[in-house]
Amino acid sequence: MADWPKIVQECVQEMKKAAQKYYGAPEKAISFNIGAGGDRSKKIDLAAEKALIDCLNKHEVSCTLVSEEAGTKKIGKEPSEYYVVTDPVDGTTNAVHGLPFCAHVVAVADGSYLKNVEIAIVSDIVHDITYTAQKNKGAFKNGRPIKPSKVKNIQDAVIGIDLNTIKIEDFLPKLKGLFSSGKHFRHFGANAQEICYVADGSTDAFVDIRGKLRVTDMVASYLILRESGGTILTPEGSELNVPLEATQRVSFVCAANNELYKSVMEALNSK
Repeated sequence: MADWPKIVQECVQEMKKAAQKYYGAPEKAISFNIGAGGDRSKKIDLAAEKALIDCLNKHEVSCTLVSEEAGTKKIGKEPSEYYVVTDPVDGTTNAVHGLPFCAHVVAVADGSYLKNVEIAIVSDIVHDITYTAQKNKGAFKNGRPIKPSKVKNIQDAVIGIDLNTIKIEDFLPKLKGLFSSGKHFRHFGANAQEICYVADGSTDAFVDIRGKLRVTDMVASYLILRESGGTILTPEGSELNVPLEATQRVSFVCAANNELYKSVMEALNSK
């Protein structure tokens, strides 16, 4: 059986090496064809993805790759129930402009749904910070266990929120109650990392109700947050479980604890 934790760690290191030459170089950020996830692929995305595929082939593993760029692709010679799901570069716009909020995202699942994710890694491209998790074994930042904050009062909470949409005039009214209730709002432009910030207590909640984010962006952070003890659910309060497909979109609210999640939801639903 493949040593998946070790393999994904090595893959991420290779992805980081491949991406470095394009970091902070917008002149090299030539748009290519539309990737499987629906956005234009940049050289940094394609280089990181190739490094991942090369590393998987080096280890002669068999799996189904689900990538924001390549879509769904069989890797290896043998049939396999394992899925390797990736956003090669989360925060591509940040990366090519030299903004230090971007990461490689890789998860391994033993089935085709988000609930099947067993291994997760989110590795900061710029800083020496890597978040990892294995199902039922906890979440870690550079090998040290992490836990969310104990903040329950929405007025004290640092809340990340993704406002990146061309339909901002339709979207903002949905957030009126939240903006009225909270005080400290942030967005760094790399959602995989922002969920991890909730997991390690750097922030207290993160909201993305646009229905635009792909599951590939947050697939690893989902497990990392859950293993840390945090809460991540749909805006309706149900389990977030969707197919592991490059085109699958999600909306969610995550928080350090159930009490803060309920406060955020009450604010979102207030008139």
